[in-house]
Amino acid sequence: MTANWQAGNAADDSTETRGWLVGHFIDPSIGVRSQKDVEVKWGTHPAGDKRPDWTADDQRTTLVLLVEGNFRVDTTDGSKTMTRQGDYIMWGPGVDHSWEALADSIVMTVRWPSQT
Repeated sequence: MTANWQAGNAADDSTETRGWLVGHFIDPSIGVRSQKDVEVKWGTHPAGDKRPDWTADDQRTTLVLLVEGNFRVDTTDGSKTMTRQGDYIMWGPGVDHSWEALADSIVMTVRWPSQT
């Protein structure tokens, strides 16, 4: 595979990085998935799975998109329960968040920029 393109499976290819498929933390030897501008996560969450702690002063923009399931995201500015494929929540820098899978869920998260 060349360094400028890659194909695979998001769930399979992100097992070593807690679901993160693209970002600065991907080893550059992997190829184009190593990026400094954006991070992409494929999150598979069983019902009841939750982030116990809130983020602290994250300075990135984040988009969480529901692929399937029932998934709630709480932010310092409000809460959204996503129930229909394609539902999303997006927030900007300085908004903290937590989340909970209310049913078995798959979400895709896009965050930018990719920061160390």
